[in-house]
Amino acid sequence: MATQSYSFFDIFEKGQINEIVIPLIQRDYAQGREEQSVNVVRKRFLNSLYSAITETPICLDFIYGDINDKGVLTPLDGQQRLTTLFLLHYYVAKKENVPEEKCAFLRRFSYETRYSARCFCAKLVDFTPDFDKENISAQVINQPWFPLSWKKDPTIGSMLVMLDAIHERFKNVSDIWKKLSDGVISFYFLPIKDMGLTDELYIKMNSRGKPLTMFEHFKAELERELKKIDPDLASRIILKTDKDWTDFLWKYCKNKETEIVDDKFMSYFRFVCDIISYLNGKSVRLENVDDFDLIETYFSAKDKDETLKNIKLLESFFDCWINIEGFDSPSDFLASFMGSAHADNKIVVGDKTDILEDCLSSYGNKKGKIRSFPLNRIILLYAIVYYLQHQDEISRKDFIRRIRIINNLIQNSTDELSERSERNRIPAILKQTQYLMKNGDFDDIADNGFNFNQLTEEKEKMLLLQKQPEVQEDLYKLEDHGLLKGQVSIIGLENLQYADRFISLFSCDKDKIDCALSTCGFYAQEERRGRYQFASTNDSAWNSLFHKSANKGFDRTKSVLHDLLSKSETFSNAKLDDLIADFLKNCENQKRFPWEYYYIRYSEFRPQKYGKMSNENAEENPYLFLVLWTKQLWSQNAYIPYLKIVDAENLSKEFFGQRLIYSDAHVVCKNDAYLLRKNDAQETLIEELKIKQDENGIDCENRVDKLRDFLHNQGLI
Repeated sequence: MATQSYSFFDIFEKGQINEIVIPLIQRDYAQGREEQSVNVVRKRFLNSLYSAITETPICLDFIYGDINDKGVLTPLDGQQRLTTLFLLHYYVAKKENVPEEKCAFLRRFSYETRYSARCFCAKLVDFTPDFDKENISAQVINQPWFPLSWKKDPTIGSMLVMLDAIHERFKNVSDIWKKLSDGVISFYFLPIKDMGLTDELYIKMNSRGKPLTMFEHFKAELERELKKIDPDLASRIILKTDKDWTDFLWKYCKNKETEIVDDKFMSYFRFVCDIISYLNGKSVRLENVDDFDLIETYFSAKDKDETLKNIKLLESFFDCWINIEGFDSPSDFLASFMGSAHADNKIVVGDKTDILEDCLSSYGNKKGKIRSFPLNRIILLYAIVYYLQHQDEISRKDFIRRIRIINNLIQNSTDELSERSERNRIPAILKQTQYLMKNGDFDDIADNGFNFNQLTEEKEKMLLLQKQPEVQEDLYKLEDHGLLKGQVSIIGLENLQYADRFISLFSCDKDKIDCALSTCGFYAQEERRGRYQFASTNDSAWNSLFHKSANKGFDRTKSVLHDLLSKSETFSNAKLDDLIADFLKNCENQKRFPWEYYYIRYSEFRPQKYGKMSNENAEENPYLFLVLWTKQLWSQNAYIPYLKIVDAENLSKEFFGQRLIYSDAHVVCKNDAYLLRKNDAQETLIEELKIKQDENGIDCENRVDKLRDFLHNQGLI
């Protein structure tokens, strides 16, 4: 019997097959297993069958088998498809009341993997479900001929799941039997003559029944779609997938026992598909499609022109990493311009300097999972790939400069790197990246892309380096500092001579830096009415201060910082201690205690966690800052620092640390006094303890000492 196309109907007649028997050596029926990967395959296969019945006929490719002298077909490859076709034809025959003589061939399909499976197939053909009920499997299990032990048979269990899935997909479709009879679902059968079914043959043909991986299913579907457009194109892509791209990706499988090339391929494939989506102005996170849906979305034969464009892009995204001129590997290429600390001709990207390896290991975009390859690295990797694709147009020198600019923009566009439905900036950012990589300047027409402040600064840097190339090293040193991350506006392009001083200063203890900075003036920035950002030992607080935002007071912070930097060419903890000590001594000698004195003198004033404080009216009440221990809101751990310093034990959490409570009275603060009040309903004033202040509202006595002495004299502490 030569290779030709058959339907499940005519394989028995035209193919002269008396019976189809799944042999003992075959694995159990698997398309009905309750596993995530199998669920995907089952859903897609049934969708393909549904489309064949309702829209366009389908061919299920080759099925291989051996036919003995009694006309018994033993499948070597195709068991899963044949079993699903058997179940589909059984379902339709019963649902549409097909006469027995027309569906008798169903009795000629059998399983030999276990007695239970063989008996189940025979019993099932005689059973007619109630199709008004949703669950066919439950009806089968409730039959008297169904022993409970059969529920443990994996083949039977899978068949029951598949029957329910078929019912769910086809219950509202009519006249299916006629379409099946017309051959809308077909396959090629390849007989293997003059060879007995042996273990050796089976091992060669089907790897001892090892199931196809999801990746193999994926490749088969991709090839099938591309073949519809161009068979040569399909062959080229699959050949590259199996050879060139696999060889390239294999080097990234460090643990050969636990890491497989398939996963690396799919991670990078998802990355490419996401780039395609972004370039088309769409959001990826909102789509949440699976890997097979990506084929349908970007590589379907339904849209030939788009698919050809996307395939060209896919090829170039893979091919560009192979044989990079001047480098032995992609890792060597990336290491030549990426690092974890400042170095000549390198950008700072953190510890994961091999961004491609990071992508291959962690990129994902699946339902219920958070993508561990973030948007900032997507943009950076895209910029690198774009350069590799256009090396004939972009010099290495230009690339090094442009990738630095892009890295600066990425690091300072945290809020803009968003794909929220109401504000998806990623498409615009990718186009800005592409324009900058190609042309070396900015597209002023582009809107809603990178952070505006950073774009402005990068334009100013371009002009500066054109006029004064000798300042490049000082500029790059500042850009690469961990607290600046590409934005140097807190120093200013006009003050790049302070680069070494800044680096020296921030090699010191950060709490000492905070205190030394406060000796030069009030540097905090107002985030919103009443909430202020100060420094702390936490780098995030300094980052907030040093990067332009909607906060008020950036220029004030800059001025105070410049004042400190002007005091010395180099800094050390000892130098800072001297500055702090001199300031405190002068205040005490002059009996002049500005708010900064208390901030420096008492550690309780300095919010060590997030650097947040609150003062609803700082201009009129400069002494009434409340220390916060959260990023935004008041909590029970908030406190007025004078009160906590003097008597932390009686500080009230109920009143957010704004009063000291004793048995009969409590103490609260005013800007120029303490109030001792009764704990009655009217909070009757017992005594007002005034704090001496000069004509400018500056304390002339230490209010902490005054409160401590007062409470001691009252016998409260």
